[in-house]
Amino acid sequence: MTDCGCEKAKQDLEEYLHQELERSEYADITEHMAGCVDCAEEHHIGVVLTEAVRRACRDTAPEELRETVMLQLRLIARHA
Repeated sequence: MTDCGCEKAKQDLEEYLHQELERSEYADITEHMAGCVDCAEEHHIGVVLTEAVRRACRDTAPEELRETVMLQLRLIARHA
């Protein structure tokens, strides 16, 4: 393995977070972050943001809002 450097680590951070890199690239970035506080911090921020988005997407709309939207869709469908 080789240290990929900050530029490569930051450029590929999104793919790294979602494990979309080849094993060798993933390993190189992991090795780099083990010795680079700045890139490790960027990774931590990415992990926190990814988890926040994941949690937000699991939430469902309140029942009242859902009913209102469904009613509007039915009205639109009738007039189409």
